[in-house]
Amino acid sequence: MKILPRILACLLLAACAATAQAQSAAPTKIKFVLDWKFQGLHAWFITAAEKGYFAQEGLDVTIDSGDGSAAAVTKVATGAYDAGFGDMSAIIQVAATSPATAPVGVFMLYNRSPFVIVSKKDHNILKPKDLEGKLLGSPANGATYKLFPAFAKAAGIDASKVRTTNIAANLQETMLVRGEVDFLAAFVNTIWFSLKPLKVDPEKDLNLIYFADYGIDLYSNGVLVSQNLIKNNPNAVKGLVRAINRAMTDVLANPDAAIEAVAKRDPLIDKALEKERLLMTYKLLIATPEAKELGIGDVKDERMARSIKTVAEVYGLATPPKPQDVFSRAFLPPKAERMVR
Repeated sequence: MKILPRILACLLLAACAATAQAQSAAPTKIKFVLDWKFQGLHAWFITAAEKGYFAQEGLDVTIDSGDGSAAAVTKVATGAYDAGFGDMSAIIQVAATSPATAPVGVFMLYNRSPFVIVSKKDHNILKPKDLEGKLLGSPANGATYKLFPAFAKAAGIDASKVRTTNIAANLQETMLVRGEVDFLAAFVNTIWFSLKPLKVDPEKDLNLIYFADYGIDLYSNGVLVSQNLIKNNPNAVKGLVRAINRAMTDVLANPDAAIEAVAKRDPLIDKALEKERLLMTYKLLIATPEAKELGIGDVKDERMARSIKTVAEVYGLATPPKPQDVFSRAFLPPKAERMVR
């Protein structure tokens, strides 16, 4: 008669162990915010979710659209999101003023600066000096807009002579076409395609001035995570980056399928246009000579230090962060898995 209680006790212990194991296997929830509305250039993140790569890493990732690269950094810094896709210059600013809450970059994607000045050819803005006396329109949180003072200084123009107006993000292209603003400060891979539906041929109708041509060749958008996530669950950060990097191979092997995945998030996208945006973004901003040397996702510390110096000078940052304060390569997959496809 004493055997039955022992059996029951063993069964109870086994049940408890199974419950504990199930609980420990519960996926880690991560709220991820993009820099903008769903577009082809976000295919890496969406494909990782659609193909179950996040789930295979023990992650339950929710991906939300955003309203600016700098805003994505702020949302992670305030704890509204655990991770996101945002601008390194904004991370530098937060790290200088609120180091305890500043997000950390863990996977650099835009190795080349995408920042450009965009104007219609009939405004005759051919060089930086032509911007003086003109009206710049931009969303308040626009990363390029926030870096405009650095560009102005490097290009030798008087920023005080440039008029500015903050406009809604979804109206900037229309206002440029109508002539309500003279120029925009934008990402080339965003504005190039956002103007096409307005019957603008970028190659024929626009003038572009690249920040990088005037010494503002900063690291730009990449995957960033909160310090809390790094501290409390570093394996989740590794899994997040590993899944995104893995998805990049699939996206480049079959961009049409990747765009279909994006279309599930926003059925109104122009698939052909978004495929073109995706491939342009990869070729122009991601697959750079530096990325071919280091592997996608990594940075050069000396170049990061120069970026920090530039941002600190523009914004008068009293205590600029160090490269290791704003970027960590500790969560990157091996270089062999990150080579330019």
